[in-house]
Formats: sequence, structure tokens, C-alpha cells
Amino acid sequence: MGLKEFASLLGGLALFLYGMNMMSQGMEAAAGNKMKQILERLTSNRFMGVLVGAVITAIIQSSSATTVMVVGFVNSGMMTLRQAVGVIMGANIGTTITGQLIALDVSAIAPFIAFFGVVLVVFLKKPKLRNVGGILAGLGVLFIGMEMMSTAMMPLRDNETFINMMTKFSNPLLGILAGAVFTALIQSSSASVGILQALANSGAISFSGAVYVLFGQNIGTCITALLASIGTNRNAKRTTIIHLSFNIIGTIVFTILCICTPLTYFVGRLTPANPAAQIANMHTIFNIVTTLLLLPAANLLAKFAEKVLPDVEEPVQGMHLEYLKNIKQVRDGKFGTSAINIEQTHREIARMLEMAKKNVCDSFSAVLDSRTAYVPAVEEKEEYLDYLNQEISRYISSNMAHETSEEGSRILSAYFKITGNIERIGDHAMNICGYSERLKEKGVKLSEAAKEEISQMQKTCEELLGILLNEKLEALDELSRISALEQRIDDMTDDYREHMLKRIKNGTCSEEGSILFSEMLTDFERIGDHALNIAQEMTQIRLVE
Repeated sequence: MGLKEFASLLGGLALFLYGMNMMSQGMEAAAGNKMKQILERLTSNRFMGVLVGAVITAIIQSSSATTVMVVGFVNSGMMTLRQAVGVIMGANIGTTITGQLIALDVSAIAPFIAFFGVVLVVFLKKPKLRNVGGILAGLGVLFIGMEMMSTAMMPLRDNETFINMMTKFSNPLLGILAGAVFTALIQSSSASVGILQALANSGAISFSGAVYVLFGQNIGTCITALLASIGTNRNAKRTTIIHLSFNIIGTIVFTILCICTPLTYFVGRLTPANPAAQIANMHTIFNIVTTLLLLPAANLLAKFAEKVLPDVEEPVQGMHLEYLKNIKQVRDGKFGTSAINIEQTHREIARMLEMAKKNVCDSFSAVLDSRTAYVPAVEEKEEYLDYLNQEISRYISSNMAHETSEEGSRILSAYFKITGNIERIGDHAMNICGYSERLKEKGVKLSEAAKEEISQMQKTCEELLGILLNEKLEALDELSRISALEQRIDDMTDDYREHMLKRIKNGTCSEEGSILFSEMLTDFERIGDHALNIAQEMTQIRLVE
């Protein structure tokens, strides 16, 4: 192979990988933030999970991208480990579509597919059509790259050194190892299988030797998911073990079949004049049969992964992000990243709101019980709320810069505003808690009437924030529920100010006490305002979704 052919090979591989990336980005823009709803509806049944995994992978032409997405979904809690098993198996089936398309030899129309896709991207303004254009353009570029690789490899069929090396792959262990290592290096089984098909088309490798390389390629594709699982939770890591186990078991079974039975001969006879189709057919049979064998044992695979990676007691941490741990996901551009990041942000904000609610309740209790012992704990949580506000806001800002869909950007914008409102609720809780210290310093005693009103403030705030938490920060069915409570807070504030003035007149409320009570009413009213702001933003999210 000369320098020109080598450059053509690299250029073809670059176009192939770039085409796959374009398709993935087009799908991400078209349906990224909808993936949560799709998965919730379809993956409760393992057979539907297989179908979902196969369809998604067939569209984006990358089992690695689908598996990385599944790892992220399991890590964020959007999918259980057992749901992930079916989707991973389906992804292995869906990835065979690339090989089948290559075997159909659509390279002649590939430029037209790419051109049509580029026309949609460049000349149309409607986002959905432009996303479709990105998918088509990526598909066309992928096949153009495949054709370049096939042409570049033609001289290799007459190269004795290369032929001698290829004949060694008829040794099952060497072939499996070569396929696994090469696929792990380029992190794309579709590209690796495509190159193998190009070699077969050029006559540089026989089908009997190619099958073992093909089996190894199925193992090598697991490296991408393994890398993506770094820094994730135990269940996400277990997902990669299931993926690896699936392909290793399939490779063992099919290696034995190819050695002990005429399987290779029969598959080759299906398309004797088309080496690329022979490889594509074996790839498809490998994944479908392995899925049929292992799907009934899906729970056993999950249990095996749990045995390999048992639960461990997590060390107690200081201030930290519970769900937004892997900031790399924001920038990796993998399919499904939008849905994963939005769900993780959602969960982190719910955790933040739970802290704010706890602080509000404790702060009113500090005033009612005239106990300053609450102050250190409230102050600690307030610092935590400030930390979460800063870190979540930073995460959202970084995420928005890489968000590919308008809907996703609007959801993140709403979450950004919600985070700020929760932080302000925490500030007002801290103010209220501080009044307990001032009451003690000034020696002020609250009247029973004032205590009853403060107790009602506490109950109302608890009810208000409890509604938001019970809705799990998802779309509120009725914004009027929050609006009514916020209006009740405004009315209570007005009524309690009148009551305070009466107590001042009849001498049951001191000057210092009235000042503190009036400030507390202001904080009470502001908490209601910020809660209403949160509810309004969540209603906007419902409209987007």
C-alpha cells in the first residue's frame, strides 16, 4: 500500500466516523430530551427493551453510543439495571444494520443522500427538518467514507506480507484478539466491521478467517462503555459488565460452533459472491442468536454483575453534588446526553429543595421554641444551599452551551431560575432562624397569639413546599394549587400585621417584638413568592415536554 492509498484509507475512516457522529448529533437534536419519556414507556418489558435498543442503534448506527447512553441512564436513575439488559441486547442487534447496508452496496447513491441531507440543513429553517437533514447527510458521508476505504484496500490483496498476516487470523484466538484490540482502539464496532467488510471485498481476507475477527470486534466495542462508566455509580458499572458478558458468552458459543460445525460454510453459501454480505449476515446471526439465548437469563446476568460488583458502603461526604457528579457528560456529545443531564439536574434540584424545606421548618421551630440550638444546623444547611446553587448553576450554564435542542435549552433555563429561587428561600429561612437569637438577646417573650400565628406560618410553608416536592419537581397538574396557597400567605401576612398592631395598642407586644414579627412576616411572604416562581417555571417545563 502506497502513501496515496494509506492517505485515502485514513480519509475514508475519518469520513465514516464523522458521518456516524453527524447522525448521532441529528438524533440528539431531534429527540434527545424526549428519551426519558420513550424509555419510561417502553423499557418496562424486557422484550420491548430489546426492540428499543435495536431501533435506536439502527438509526444512529452505533451500539457504543446506545450503550454509553444506557450507562448514563442507569447512573442517573432513569433506568434500572434489569431494564438496561434488554436495551443492551437490542443495541447489539441494531448495530448489525450498518453492515447490512454496506453489503447492499449503496455507495453509488451515497453522494445523493449526503447532498439531500445538506440541502435540508443549509436551506431550510425548520429545526426538525434540519435535524433530519443532519441524519441523512451523516448517512451519506458514512457510505462515502466506506467506499474510500474499500478502494484504498484493493492493493492489499496482492501484498504477500499482508496476506500472510491475514491468514494467521484463521487461528480463532489470534482473530478474536485482533478484532477486540482494533475495535477498542477506534471505539466503533460499526467502523471496525466496515473495515473488515472492505478487506473482504478486496480479497485480502477470507470469510473463514474474518469470522473470528468479527467475534472479537463485538468484545472490543465494550471499551467505550467501560470508559464511560468511570466515575459513575455501581449500577452503571454493572451495566458495562452485562454488556461485556453478553459479547464474551456469544463469542465463546459461536467460536465453538464455527470450529465444530459447518456454520461458516452455510452462512457463506447464502451470498457466495458478496464477501461483505457474508460478514454482515454472520454479524446479524451472532447477535440475534446470542440475544435469544441470553434474554431468558437476563436476571441472571444482572445478578452476576451484582456479584462481581457488590454494594459497598459509601463514605460520608461533605458538601457535594449527589447526581451531577460526572461533568464530562455535558461535553461528550454522546446520544442521550440531553435527557441524562436534564434528569440529573432535576434530581439535584429536588434534593436542594428538600434541604430548603427542612431549613424553613427548623427556622420557625427555633423561633417558636426560643431555642438558638437550631442555628448551627440551619447555618450549615444554608451554606450547603449556597454551594448547590453555585454548582448547579455552573453545571446548567455549561450544559446550555452544548444543548442541541431548543426544548432542552428552555428546560435548562427554567431549572436555572428554579435553583436561584430555592437559594432565596434558604436565605429567608436563615433570616427567620436568626430572629431566635435576637429574641434571646433582647429578652423578648412572644405572646400566645403571636406563637399561634407563627405556627400557622410554619404549617403553610411546609404545605406549600411539600406540594412541590410531592410533584417531584415535575409538571404541576394545577398551578392554581400553588397560586391559592401563595394568595393565602399574602392574606395571612396582611391579617397578622393588623393583629400585631392591635397587640401593640393593648400592650401585649413590645416595640422590639413587633419589629422582629414584622420582619418575619416579610420573610414569610417572600417564601411564598419564590415558591410560586418555582411552580410557574415547572409549568413552563410541562408545556415544553
